[in-house]
Amino acid sequence: MGQKFINVKGALISLQSPLVMGILNITPDSFYAGSRKQTEVDITDRIETILEEGGQIVDIGGYSSRPNAVEVSPKEEMERLAFALKIINAHYPDTIISVDTFRAEVARRCVEEFGVAIINDISGGELDKKMFETVAGLQVPYIMMHMHGTPQTMQQYTNYDDLIVDIRKYFADKVYELEQMGVNDIILDPGFGFSKTLEQNYKLMYHLKDFAVHGLPLLVGISRKAMIYKYLGTTPAESLNGTTVLNTLALLNGADILRVHDVKEAVEVVKIVSKYSI
Repeated sequence: MGQKFINVKGALISLQSPLVMGILNITPDSFYAGSRKQTEVDITDRIETILEEGGQIVDIGGYSSRPNAVEVSPKEEMERLAFALKIINAHYPDTIISVDTFRAEVARRCVEEFGVAIINDISGGELDKKMFETVAGLQVPYIMMHMHGTPQTMQQYTNYDDLIVDIRKYFADKVYELEQMGVNDIILDPGFGFSKTLEQNYKLMYHLKDFAVHGLPLLVGISRKAMIYKYLGTTPAESLNGTTVLNTLALLNGADILRVHDVKEAVEVVKIVSKYSI
């Protein structure tokens, strides 16, 4: 299989060496308190840290997708994102920004008004039927995650005929639809922690290589998630070590992008796994 690239604002970004995406949550209720940034100073400091520690992409979210998250209106989500994006564009205008949203209008405005480079949709187009046509029109890379239901209901939908086969079919159908609409840069995210039990999350990690069949870049986001702290009986704040272990397994099983809270540690994982793979 050939080398993978994504087209970011006309520049081809190679995924020969996996990329690290740093998380910036403009929310008061994200599950990991350390990721919540709501003031100009906090946002600026967080961006600076991500970039200095080697992160290549910054993923910004204005709507917490943790289980049972509070509903946020489109207006409030956009206001949160606009506040942060103005700050980033003023201080770090060359940063590759991904926006974590399942709303097509929010995605459109972030790209057209603030120069956002990538759309990261936890619902794979399920929560806003206009998302696919919007992304096709914007011609930006699209991260498509697997989830059933909404952040409020997703843990009610963990029944599968066959977990891996079902997720692969989910992606195959949607990739075909997106490609027919002219979307060229599609990144798959199997959705660890979304509509999956703890056991299913570990089965998904074990079978991560199975998703290589699509020939598309693969993003893995397991940073400080419940599959770590509930299994180990700890907390999100105590889950860095477990995150590093799972990020290592993800890279060894084909991940191209790691979405993380702890950028320095993830960059070190990429370097060591790359050395190991020589």
